[in-house]
Amino acid sequence: MSYVDGFVIAVPAANKEVFRRHAAEAAPIFKEFGATRVVECWGDDVPDGKITDFRGAVKAQDGEVVVFSWVEYPSKEVRDAAMAKLMSDPRMQAMHDMPFDGKRMIMGGFTPILDA
Repeated sequence: MSYVDGFVIAVPAANKEVFRRHAAEAAPIFKEFGATRVVECWGDDVPDGKITDFRGAVKAQDGEVVVFSWVEYPSKEVRDAAMAKLMSDPRMQAMHDMPFDGKRMIMGGFTPILDA
């Protein structure tokens, strides 16, 4: 069964193209290590919620846009091996200067239960 890593971040709107380039440089490395799909989605219709919402989850500030991303793998085992390789890969370490505040990123690994 496939496995999905999901991410939500707040990116300064002015950094949209810088973020896109950063993600475009990282995606082939994820795929080299086994990811089957890398998706980055720039917030377009992200409403405020009554109790919680995407903006609140990442403490988005004025002028920031919520980005919703996921990386798909064939299995959790492939993902675990990929993450170990990614953490030690010099290409990823060279990309350490992220165009967003990584401390506010939320992330998690998920096992799909429906794919329609």
